[in-house]
Amino acid sequence: MRIAIGSDHAGFSLKGTLVEVLRDGGHEVVDVGTDSDAVVDYPDYAEAVAVAVRRGEVDRGVMICGSGVGASVAANKVPGVRAAICHDTYSAHQGVEHDDMNILVLGGRIVGGALAVEVLEAFLGARFSKAERHRRRVGKIRLLEERDWSGHGGDSD
Repeated sequence: MRIAIGSDHAGFSLKGTLVEVLRDGGHEVVDVGTDSDAVVDYPDYAEAVAVAVRRGEVDRGVMICGSGVGASVAANKVPGVRAAICHDTYSAHQGVEHDDMNILVLGGRIVGGALAVEVLEAFLGARFSKAERHRRRVGKIRLLEERDWSGHGGDSD
């Protein structure tokens, strides 16, 4: 499998561990950065992972920031991306099986290396079930992405 992986400075150390695990597992890794623990902005790397997934350049993505929250929010702004923070194996595989999740987000300050590896393996080993109810729900997510939100509240004169 071809995997894009990125992190900000808070996820840099964990990213190194996961890149090694991915390569040892026979996966092709596209590392979009960061390349050190110098302070950077997570949206830049979340975007790089998400765009690689959206364009079909990779099969799936992994993004790591401090908590996982910011990277998840940023990645989900790219249409076609279904990113989620998973700090347990159940969510990691069910997110793929039921929601066709294509980016795993981890909090580098939340999970240790051993658990992160288990979560990653659960994510990569899972396949979308294609059950009618799951296809229908993912279709509704696509409709939300395509909706013209202008005039749907929010801005008032």
